[in-house]
Amino acid sequence: MEYRVAALLFVSLFAFTAAEPVTFIDCGSKEGKILTIEVNPCPKQPCELKKGQSYSVNVTFNSEIESKTSKAVVHGVVAGLPVPFPIPNDDGCKSGIECPIQKQKTYSYVNQLPVKAEYPCIKLVVEWELRDDSNNDLFCVKFPVQITS
Repeated sequence: MEYRVAALLFVSLFAFTAAEPVTFIDCGSKEGKILTIEVNPCPKQPCELKKGQSYSVNVTFNSEIESKTSKAVVHGVVAGLPVPFPIPNDDGCKSGIECPIQKQKTYSYVNQLPVKAEYPCIKLVVEWELRDDSNNDLFCVKFPVQITS
């Protein structure tokens, strides 16, 4: 009986802390196809991002081209206006992707989304692009978030 309770508790804790797939909009992926996006932690949507914390973003996608490099560009879209959202490392080849990127291969891009303490409490849309050698989007994804204190 104790084994069942411990197993149920473990499964419940795992389910609570595991990243859930996030609802997203493809905003123009020309050179790839997005399979899933996860933000961790994000137990409910829109994801609540607390000031002063960092969040893991994982985008799994298929590449339809070859590219020697990849570069991430992130914006917060507020009232329809894109505002640059700096990330610690914009080099996709240092974010879970083995470069050169090959055609018809699946990749998991993983990076951190730091939420600075000076950001206002606001609802916005994160627009995350990963660009290839020719500055075309391997993926472009938009997902809603809420910055909280």
